[in-house]
Amino acid sequence: MQATETAIRQVVQEVLAQLGRAPFTAAAGRSVSGDWGVFPTVDQAVDAANAAFKELSKRPIADRAKAIDSIRKLTTEQAEELGRLEFDETKIGRLDHKIEKLQILRLVPGVEFLKTDCFSGDQGITLLEQAPFGVIGAITPVTHSLPTLAGNAVSMIASGNTVVFNAHPSGARIAAEGVRRINRAIHAATGLENLITIIEKPTLESAAAIFEHKGVRLLVVTGGPAVARAALESRKRAIVAGPGNPPVVVDETACAENAAKCIIKGCAYDNNLLCIGEKEVFAVDAIYPKLMDAFARHGGYQLTRSQMEQLSKIAFTPGKD
Repeated sequence: MQATETAIRQVVQEVLAQLGRAPFTAAAGRSVSGDWGVFPTVDQAVDAANAAFKELSKRPIADRAKAIDSIRKLTTEQAEELGRLEFDETKIGRLDHKIEKLQILRLVPGVEFLKTDCFSGDQGITLLEQAPFGVIGAITPVTHSLPTLAGNAVSMIASGNTVVFNAHPSGARIAAEGVRRINRAIHAATGLENLITIIEKPTLESAAAIFEHKGVRLLVVTGGPAVARAALESRKRAIVAGPGNPPVVVDETACAENAAKCIIKGCAYDNNLLCIGEKEVFAVDAIYPKLMDAFARHGGYQLTRSQMEQLSKIAFTPGKD
C-alpha cells in the first residue's frame, strides 16, 4: 500500500514525540538578551541557544564552516593571551602547554568529517544523512576550561548543533571570556548570534538545571566523578568523559629508550592534568632495569619510599569518591 503524505507526516510526528524531540518553545515573556552569549540564568542561555539553532538550521553547511574557521583562527592568534588568562585563573598546569592546547584546535574535526551514506538495491535507494540533536548541554573541566569549550564548539557547530556550557567554577572567567570572543568572531563571519552560550556564574545547581531542561536534547560532559555520575543518572542521552587513569604496559619486546621518552613526555604534559596522560607503568622483569635507566636519561627521577610518603601527604588529598 502506498503511503500518503499525511500518513508519513503522522508517523514522523509520533517518532519525534517518542524520542522526546518535540519542538521546544521558550516561555512567553522570557528575555534572551545577553553579553555575547554569557547569561545569568540557565533558562536564558537555553532559550538563546534554541533561537540560534533555528537560525543555524536555515543556513548552508558553508556557514558552519565559516563559524568553525573563525574559532580556529581566534584560538590560534590569541592563544598566548587566552592561555595566560586561563593559567592565572586556574593556577594549575603549565603556561606553555595551556597555550599549545589552544593552538592545536585547528586539528579538531569540523564539517570536513560529515559523511553521507547511500545504499541501493532491488527495493530502491536509502540515503543516510546525519542530523543535529539541537541544543547540547555541555560541562567543561577546570583542567582544560577553554580548550575543551572551544573544541566542543567546533565539533558541535560543525554537526549543526548549538551549545549551552556550564564551566567548572574555578575556570568560569576564562570560559565566559572565550564564549564572548568566539561569538563575536562567529557573528562577524556569518551574522549568527549565540551559537554557544554559557552560564556566567556556574554551580552544581546550574549544571543540574541544564541536565533537566526540556530545551536541551543531549548532554556532553567532561569532568570529575560527581558531575559524570549526575549526567549518567539524568533522563537524557549523555556522552560522558569522567576521570581517567591510563596504565602503560611495557614488555620485553619494547624499545626501552622510546618507551621511556614517550611515557615521560605524555605524563609530564601540562603537569599530568590530562585524563589521557599516562598515570602508572607496568613493566615486565626482563625490561625493568633498561626502562628505569632510560627514564633517568629522559628526565625521570626515582623517589625513595620516604620521599614518596612526603610527596603523597603534600600532593594528594583523599576525596569522597
